[in-house]
Amino acid sequence: MLRRQSAKGEWIPSEGQWPVDPQQDVEVDKGRIWVDGCFDFTHHGHAGAMLQARQLGTELLVGVHSDEAILENKGPTVMRLDERITAVEACRWATRAIPKAPYVTSLPWITHYGCWDVVHGDDITSDSSGQDCYRYVKAAGRFKVVKRTPGISTTDLVGRMLLCTKTHFIQSLEKRLAGEEGPGGEDERKETGAAMLQRIKDYATDATGLAPGCDVWYWHASRPAKYRRTTQSSSADPQRPGASRADSNVNSHHHAVKEEKGKFRQLVQGKGVRPGQRIVYVDGGWDLFSSGHIEFLRIVTQTEEDLAKERGWYTDEARQQRIDQHGGDYGPSFLVAGIHDDEVINTWKGINYPIMNIFERGLCVLQCKYIDAVVFGSPFSLSKAFLTTMPYGTPVAVYHGITSFMPLSYDTYAPAKQLNIYREIANHNFQNVNAGEIVHRIMKSRAAYEERQRLKGEKGITEEAEKRRQELEREQRRREVESQFGI
Repeated sequence: MLRRQSAKGEWIPSEGQWPVDPQQDVEVDKGRIWVDGCFDFTHHGHAGAMLQARQLGTELLVGVHSDEAILENKGPTVMRLDERITAVEACRWATRAIPKAPYVTSLPWITHYGCWDVVHGDDITSDSSGQDCYRYVKAAGRFKVVKRTPGISTTDLVGRMLLCTKTHFIQSLEKRLAGEEGPGGEDERKETGAAMLQRIKDYATDATGLAPGCDVWYWHASRPAKYRRTTQSSSADPQRPGASRADSNVNSHHHAVKEEKGKFRQLVQGKGVRPGQRIVYVDGGWDLFSSGHIEFLRIVTQTEEDLAKERGWYTDEARQQRIDQHGGDYGPSFLVAGIHDDEVINTWKGINYPIMNIFERGLCVLQCKYIDAVVFGSPFSLSKAFLTTMPYGTPVAVYHGITSFMPLSYDTYAPAKQLNIYREIANHNFQNVNAGEIVHRIMKSRAAYEERQRLKGEKGITEEAEKRRQELEREQRRREVESQFGI
């Protein structure tokens, strides 16, 4: 039986009791990298660590700590283990997830799964006793450091929810990337914009983290066209019978406007559409990108694969033909994800939504293995003009779930239905896991999370001291070596 993981001792499963196969030790491969963590509502900071780790090898195994181990060492989790596993396995750079990995990284565990090096960010992570969680792999010389993603952490996101801040919003991603908006002077803004664009390019890579992957676009149009209902005429349609008074107030303020084609500007060129692939479109806010979003995207992909089977996509002959003609095999669909602006989401959801700004949400979507292209600044209400002028032509399908987060007096997917390309995805096991649910979980246990924030701050002082101590030790060893060789 698998014993409970504890920071107070290194527990190793007995033969046949490892959480996932293989049950027998496998040969260690130096190209097989190990990372581990809590991955609580997995954000682009986690993905950034996995991207850098994947670039160092040919496979990436991701250890995910149990809810109990995290509670013992850090505090309560927001997401359950199965939700966190789902998020990790959807990352395009992760080869596989290993659930219930020990909080203090264990040499027997990483060796059992055939990994040599352990990769982590350049910060110190300590257990409940204040000791470095990577002390054993560091002592064995099997530890590599990558840069920590700046400006984002689970702690930061929880803080935004508890304090209801809006300072993270981006007015115009296009202008922010160009250095025309944002804090600081002109030179600082341009430097920040260039760094943001580079991160988009990094996250748009393929499964190796080294070659082009996703296409990235920005849709430029007027603000009204992005968040209001659009029609082919400038007049709004009559309100539907039985609409609520609140619904009426929303629509009187956000009346319908004439639809716009807008302009698509490419930010990153990826692999593009391959011969025979079906273009499909999905859109949303993708706030606090989590298992609810991921499961929806997985089902969309699976639906397209099932349709492809019916048309013979997976026959040996068809597969070999793709390999011969195009140098490799690929999937039957090309999934384009539209991402709404911060202002659009806040207009309809209010308070301080979205919790993540459009740049952060875009990175979260880009890291997902089901995505082939992203359109920043997509409209809240689809129009025929938008659909028919997309860079790849009119999609053959627009997918959406059964439920919506708010009642409307009009159908935001009416144009897709008129074009007979609207497809509905049934509810699934993670149907209710969205930004609202995550915020609700945190608010329900606000006292516990505020205590976690306080303890995190106290631990930060200890962790910073430990980091400084390790730096001094490295400096001392360097001086000893230099002295030995008379350098």
